Amino acid sequence: MAAAQKRASVPEPDSTDRPFPLEDYALIGDLHTAALISRKGTLDWLCMPRFDSPSMFAALVGPEDAGHWTLAPRGLVTHTERAYLPGTFVLRTLWRTEEGEAEVIEFMPLHDRRANLVRRVRGLRGRVSFRQILRIRFDYSAAVPWIRQLPYAGGTALLATAGPDAVLVTGPRLRADGLRHVADFEVSENEIVDLVLTWYASYLQPPEPTDVDGALRRTVAWWQDWARRSNPPAPFDEQVQRSLLVLRALTHEDTGGIVAAATMSLPEEHRGVRNWDYRYVWLRDAALTIGVLMTHGYRDEAEEWRQWLLRAIAGDPADVQIMYSLGGERRLPEFEVPELSGYGGATPVRVGNAAYLQRQWDIFGEVMVALHAARTAGLKETEASWPLQLALLGFLEKNWHKPDRGIWEIRGEERYFTHSRAMVWAAFDRGVRGITEFALPGDADRWASLRDQVHEEIMARGYDAQRNTFVQHYDTTALDASLLQLPQIGFLPADDPRMLGTVAAIENELMVDGLLLRYRAETGVDGLAGTEHPFLACSFWLVEQYAASGRVPDARKLMGRLTTLVNDLGLLSEEYDPVRRRQVGNLPQALSHLSLVRAADAIAVAEKGREEQLPLVRGESEGDQAASANRTGDDELPAATGETGAKT
Repeated sequence: MAAAQKRASVPEPDSTDRPFPLEDYALIGDLHTAALISRKGTLDWLCMPRFDSPSMFAALVGPEDAGHWTLAPRGLVTHTERAYLPGTFVLRTLWRTEEGEAEVIEFMPLHDRRANLVRRVRGLRGRVSFRQILRIRFDYSAAVPWIRQLPYAGGTALLATAGPDAVLVTGPRLRADGLRHVADFEVSENEIVDLVLTWYASYLQPPEPTDVDGALRRTVAWWQDWARRSNPPAPFDEQVQRSLLVLRALTHEDTGGIVAAATMSLPEEHRGVRNWDYRYVWLRDAALTIGVLMTHGYRDEAEEWRQWLLRAIAGDPADVQIMYSLGGERRLPEFEVPELSGYGGATPVRVGNAAYLQRQWDIFGEVMVALHAARTAGLKETEASWPLQLALLGFLEKNWHKPDRGIWEIRGEERYFTHSRAMVWAAFDRGVRGITEFALPGDADRWASLRDQVHEEIMARGYDAQRNTFVQHYDTTALDASLLQLPQIGFLPADDPRMLGTVAAIENELMVDGLLLRYRAETGVDGLAGTEHPFLACSFWLVEQYAASGRVPDARKLMGRLTTLVNDLGLLSEEYDPVRRRQVGNLPQALSHLSLVRAADAIAVAEKGREEQLPLVRGESEGDQAASANRTGDDELPAATGETGAKT
């Protein structure tokens, strides 16, 4: 895809009209970290050397002096368009002015064991005058670096240093202009100017210059080779391949950890307070990501994540957390950064995430489901992997009856969330199936008894027979879109009348402008001020449910709507504001993209019978025995209308 802009006057780049819409941002990355670059040529977000390192450019969530690196033509721009080189995260932007035309190729080199970012400017026609503006601010804008010029590679380079961080910038010589640095230069036809930024630890010597030509060739080749193996289903193949690439871009090359998003504190509501740091590895998101990667043939990534998991949660099962940092670090203390004014004024800006201290039983189910899917896909158990699963089940056996804070990690009181209870069921179910289907050692009868006990409890307390719908948590009539995952894990078939009744209720009570909310925030269940917008993953779950229950035309229609919400580069954030027509929340969001892939796969299976090409993602049952055993006769259940309603 490419987006164009005509006759756009580009103002002085350091005084642009931030905040830009999230749709304006492109992602580039090196499998260690990632940068966000706007249509205006402003690089407004970058943490080096890891996703969760302190920022060096943070204008995305603060003022311009929080750090940015702008590169754009000077004066009147008559046309712009941008696109990734096919199958890559190498961004090409075409700039046209009244004097000429030029392209900018931006990428982060892969596999060079360095934290580099390259911006290559090449003249195509006539002459184009460019300006770059550099404001480096380390430690979430709190540290203004000491900056000096030094001899480097036969010329000069700018060196910025503060504490443990050093950044070397090569290219046209930058001059000081207050607390920023500026350079003006021109390119004519076939002339190339390379701007290269390299982070390194300040106590080391500056690294050798980057071979830009070689780095570009290797980076393009690696991304395209990876993308070529994706086997995306038509007609959503373009969106699926890009989503799989996003999931890979959010996976750390060394550790195998998969971050939930590349950003922090992008708000869920305009000027709201629901601003969280998503640069960590949620067991839930990572497990689901591995499921879709395995489905599309990426077995190596599945094995890398399994090894990450074994390292991260090694030890006492009582200490298992819902999330970790990239290397498996456990302490993620949450604090506010007063120096940052927030995206669009949304404060506080938070670093860290206190939810790591929460109890969320669903993660045990997610992990067990993912590991069972790995077995189903042919990954052999290691010496430690099955004993670990038995230990997790042993801990869950003693503690599952306690309430938790659920999949949405509410900051209100703990409750008995129906989704969490169903995931407990899934954990015991996969334990049973590991023993009965793969001859692994263990007490299948014991886990089966617990599985059935959980199932009975859910049907007694989490299902409203009068309304024919499951409910968000015990002792409420409120709904939750996470209930759409019950068929995904095999708790009930997708066409079970109780599931169809739940879908009808969700359509009527949680749908806004054709998209689903997670839940109604006005109930106060999450303990937070304000509200939020439709959550994109939930609408993709509804697509999957439609497809699995025979409503294929509805699945295609909703999928078509959802795929129009990606930006011109195929990226999705966490939520969508249908009034302002803007993406909302952290970007790009792994859960949104993996749910897109699952939804497209579900439609392909429903339409073309691609089961042999798309193995069951989460190892779910083909007609769960426990569900069937507890099902009452269809004539005893109220009929589900399946009609779509809307509530604004």
